[in-house]
Formats: sequence, structure tokens, C-alpha cells
Amino acid sequence: MITFVWAEDQNRLIGREGDLPWNLPADMAFFKKVTLTGNVAMGRKTLDSIPNPPLKNRVNYVMTRNQSFDQPGVVICHSKEELLEAAEKTDKPLHVIGGVSLFEAFIDEVDMLYRTVIHDTFEGDTFMPEIDYTQFELVEKREGTVDSNNVHAHTFEIYKRKH
Repeated sequence: MITFVWAEDQNRLIGREGDLPWNLPADMAFFKKVTLTGNVAMGRKTLDSIPNPPLKNRVNYVMTRNQSFDQPGVVICHSKEELLEAAEKTDKPLHVIGGVSLFEAFIDEVDMLYRTVIHDTFEGDTFMPEIDYTQFELVEKREGTVDSNNVHAHTFEIYKRKH
């Protein structure tokens, strides 16, 4: 199973200069809960944005065009096919966590979407590719709690591809 896990603002913004444009601990907790059920796939720039990589207790697959790239603790792949072949050796879900090029590469294969919608707008330079939500069924929607640590209203949504 292939999933996408991400947060976006009201304009589909997902990043600013290689980082998240917001601070939302509840989303980080949701991200961790979801991704600990399997392994994660990301591009090199997404790996660079993670403090103290790789993500713990998950196989971290990193797709990069750089043939000489090396990072301890990750499985480096140079194509979508190579990544899928490596990930098939486990029966765990493959959670695609970014960036845009990975989301675009797997958009036709993704089975589940784990989206956090932040009900605000931010400045940034990276946007989630368009997803045809008519291909998916909303199976869960939960409003996040706004508090002193999570100052932006947000909603957690889970979609399953219709078959």
C-alpha cells in the first residue's frame, strides 16, 4: 500500500525554503503516528529538512538523481522503480512524505491520503500537486484542537482510493 502524508494550507502550500511554513505540534504527532505504521519515502531535499535524520523506527527510502549521494541509515534509490522494488521487500505501507516530485511520481499509485489542512494561509514556495479527489472517498475527518501550542485551526483527513 502506498500513502501520502502531508500538511497544507488553504492554498495547497506545503513548504517554504525547504522547511514547513508553520509550527503545528499536533500535525507532527499525527505524522508520526501514521508513518510509524510503515516505512517512509522522500526526496533528498525532504531528507535535508529533517532534524537528525533518518526518521527513527522506519526504513527511510530516499530518491535522488545524485549518483554519489550518501547518507547513513537510509536506503538510497535513483528511480521510482528502484524505490518500489526495495519497498516491496517488506509488507509494510510505504508512506510518501515529500517532496513535490515524489508526490507527482506516485500520484497514480497512491491508495490512501493522510492530509492535514491548516485553515490559514502562509507565505512559501512549494505547493502540493493537484489531486483528483473524485478518485477518493473521505473515510475520516477530525478537527484538530487549537491551543497555546497549536495556534492554527486544522483538520485531519483520511481518504481511501475508490476501486
